[in-house]
Amino acid sequence: MTDLGCSLLGVGVEDDREWTMDDYAGALARWCPGCGDHAVLTAVERVLETEQLPPERTVFVSGIGCSSRFPHYLKTYGFHGIHGRALPVAIGVKLRRPDLSVFVVMGDGDCCSIGAGHWIHTTRYNPDIVALLLDNGVYGLTKNQTSPTSPKGHPSNTQPRGALLPPMNPLSATLGVTNASFVAQTGDWIPAHLYATILAASRHHGFAFVRILQRCPQYTTALFDTAMRDPGLVELLVHPDGVTVPDQPCSTVQLYW
Repeated sequence: MTDLGCSLLGVGVEDDREWTMDDYAGALARWCPGCGDHAVLTAVERVLETEQLPPERTVFVSGIGCSSRFPHYLKTYGFHGIHGRALPVAIGVKLRRPDLSVFVVMGDGDCCSIGAGHWIHTTRYNPDIVALLLDNGVYGLTKNQTSPTSPKGHPSNTQPRGALLPPMNPLSATLGVTNASFVAQTGDWIPAHLYATILAASRHHGFAFVRILQRCPQYTTALFDTAMRDPGLVELLVHPDGVTVPDQPCSTVQLYW
């Protein structure tokens, strides 16, 4: 690329523009009312504003699923890919344009099933991208099939008598991979912690993997109800390199369910 091309893209050029959340908001989100994806989108827009990331130098890559509609709802560059293949696309973008801020948004079926190989090896490669796993414990867009994180016994269209296997834990799976550098978990109903966690991930130099426990009002309506109604079941784990949230400095979140 020529120097002129780089200048036109803003690379190496002072940018005195100031961005607000409205500058990042795209089309009206069409997720179901009560879907946790709305909270995640708001938190992401807040992070973009806080970090003042130029929309033309920010990329959101997704696969297939409810959460993967994300790029349509932001005024940044976006790539809506195919099921399970968001991570290799994002790595390609980052390798070609390391100056860009690259985010990946995946669902639990998208990441932990057909995309599992990419997820594991991306952790090994440790590229400088942020991956958000929106985990509602079910295939939602295709209308209620068992996913790798569905709780054992949870009925679905594919296993109407209940999921046969215990759910996999994306956190322990990621932490078990050599070169894991940033692994976090939060919930869509804890807005302060949700925002703080994504902000910390965006500032990390390396592969930042964030699992977001996300409510689905259609198929897993009661999955997180107990934890939401009893805050004692949500434990904020103190860590010196954790995120800062009100009344609980240096914390990461672990939900027991």
